[in-house]
Amino acid sequence: MSLPPDFKWGFATAAYQIEGSVNEDGRGPSIWDTFCAIPGKIADGSSGAVACDSYKRTKEDIALLKELGANSYRFSISWSRIIPLGGRNDPINQKGIDHYVKFVDDLIEAGITPFITLFHWDLPDALDKRYGGFLNKEEFAADFENYARIMFKAIPKCKHWITFNEPWCSAILGYNTGYFAPGHTSDRSKSPVGDSAREPWIVGHNILIAHARAVKAYREDFKPTQGGEIGITLNGDATLPWDPEDPADIEACDRKIEFAISWFADPIYFGKYPDSMRKQLGDRLPEFTPEEVALVKGSNDFYGMNHYTANYIKHKTGVPPEDDFLGNLETLFYNKYGDCIGPETQSFWLRPHAQGFRDLLNWLSKRYGYPKIYVTENGTSLKGENDMPLEQVLEDDFRVKYFNDYVRAMAAAVAEDGCNVRGYLAWSLLDNFEWAEGYETRFGVTYVDYANDQKRYPKKSAKSLKPLFDSLIRKE
Repeated sequence: MSLPPDFKWGFATAAYQIEGSVNEDGRGPSIWDTFCAIPGKIADGSSGAVACDSYKRTKEDIALLKELGANSYRFSISWSRIIPLGGRNDPINQKGIDHYVKFVDDLIEAGITPFITLFHWDLPDALDKRYGGFLNKEEFAADFENYARIMFKAIPKCKHWITFNEPWCSAILGYNTGYFAPGHTSDRSKSPVGDSAREPWIVGHNILIAHARAVKAYREDFKPTQGGEIGITLNGDATLPWDPEDPADIEACDRKIEFAISWFADPIYFGKYPDSMRKQLGDRLPEFTPEEVALVKGSNDFYGMNHYTANYIKHKTGVPPEDDFLGNLETLFYNKYGDCIGPETQSFWLRPHAQGFRDLLNWLSKRYGYPKIYVTENGTSLKGENDMPLEQVLEDDFRVKYFNDYVRAMAAAVAEDGCNVRGYLAWSLLDNFEWAEGYETRFGVTYVDYANDQKRYPKKSAKSLKPLFDSLIRKE
């Protein structure tokens, strides 16, 4: 029994991935609606137009959460359902607000604690068209703060707020590789616009400012009466040296995490960007004004951690190309001795390696002074799962083992290493729209039959988490 009695556990989702109903009740388009309409951007040519139909099935989703024994649920709000055009002077859509207010009321009535993410990549498309979205610091930060305030006021019952989900993905995949909306990249065969060497660093900076403004607003105007907490969720992989005898590979392991996680966490905890980033990127990495340092530093009540996989890291020599975002290194699945880091999954980037989770929890805890951590996403796809017969899909022993190994690694980090982990939200409650991979990749603990009215079938993994947490959480 190594986890505290008040430990929160459950499942996570995101609005564009599950809601559907993109044209219902006054919702405006997001950059993902626009991106999905461009031929070739999504693997199977699909979109989130219907997805899991969860906008219309909140009752069903809550019943599923109850059936699985979860005490918490992380979901995101669609900004363009609240303000269809996104901006602080644009009309507010009361129907959108009413939907989420009722959903939170129903969750709480069912004994499930809501964790609300304000932004999970689905920027209102009108803001992208109006002023370049994330690229405009003043406008974007002001509009995000306004949207955040509307939600804080509307849902005082929520005690756990997350400002942004994985800003690394918005910045790098949205503005360097062009793999995610809005698809900016220097590669003119993929996009007519974009500067992969500069735009991602501007976007990351502007997201930090917007995050900090929302946190300041919450702390000053809502927290005194509501008593909740607010933070940001960052993503990053565990790292192991390709050659454990090579100091340059060992150093590159830290640099990889710094370029992924500390890019956002260091300004929040220390008021500055990592030295390794400044050294490589120079003036392409924006500078914080003294006012911005004061705003951003300390703007986290907890650390939201999304984590899935690990890599062997091999340093590179020579001058990195201008569009490099890793930190002048290679990420590999095999080390110098031919050891494989973990088995294949459906996701090209994901290989299970549970010890890496414990290692990264320790790395983050030591660097940032043992903050309160909520694991806001953790999960896996299965190779070929989408092509299996239903009976086989429901016996997802690979995912059961993944959760068992990772949750136990986390519990060991708490019990033996002193890490302050207070919650775990598995990704994901449902198979859903997996962004650029469309519906070909499944991460859900519940099978969704897209061809037959989005019918839900809980898999073995769905039912495995309650007994696992029951065995690990101390009774009061």
